[in-house]
Amino acid sequence: MKIVINNHRKIFAIQEEFSVMFPELKIVFHAKPSSQGGVPSSKLVVHSSRKLQDCRSISREGTIEVMQTMSISDLKGNLRDIFGLSAEIFRKAENGEDEKPISGKHTLGEINKESEAHFAV
Repeated sequence: MKIVINNHRKIFAIQEEFSVMFPELKIVFHAKPSSQGGVPSSKLVVHSSRKLQDCRSISREGTIEVMQTMSISDLKGNLRDIFGLSAEIFRKAENGEDEKPISGKHTLGEINKESEAHFAV
């Protein structure tokens, strides 16, 4: 799946595309750093109607290919290094709330499948 990244895209559009491929996961973006190249904000953008420009200090446009075999750390690194976006990946909880962010070398496909199996019980 390829996701188009530009300043005018709404966060919810990115989240919907991501959820089509990974229905048990959610991608959430951090607020824009206070300065270009600065430390990412610890604040998560909760209003998904905001634009990507509200989350990044680099205005590079393009596409990012997201695959089942991609690790969470690779996805987060590519978003950060190429597009200036700081993101977190969450498992969706049964009650609709998000759990703790997932990180590491696990692939998106593995985590999504584990979550499906967990909630199917």
